[in-house]
Amino acid sequence: MSGDDDKSKKFARRDSRHPQLSELSMIYEGFEEDITVRPPDLTPHGMFINTSKKYPQGAVLKLRFRLSRSGFVVHTRCEVRFCLRGVGIGVEFMDISPESVQAIEEELGVEA
Repeated sequence: MSGDDDKSKKFARRDSRHPQLSELSMIYEGFEEDITVRPPDLTPHGMFINTSKKYPQGAVLKLRFRLSRSGFVVHTRCEVRFCLRGVGIGVEFMDISPESVQAIEEELGVEA
């Protein structure tokens, strides 16, 4: 197996992603800067966020976002899993409530 194959498996998505948010803000823990961005992709487990700001892998962020169709507001912490400099970051949700996961699944039409 080549190194590229190892990388693609390491960063393989476990869910297909869908654009479903009307707004998102995030705060890098330890800094009081609030950043508003447009996220393109969402799953019940995480999302990819378009941002030109660089965050280190493992950084913990606080997220707040509103689902487009239902209007449900999700508050959660997440961990940066990878960063594409100048493009965005892939994050995995941590400490997300069961109600928030259910709302995301319903928004995406995911069967539980």
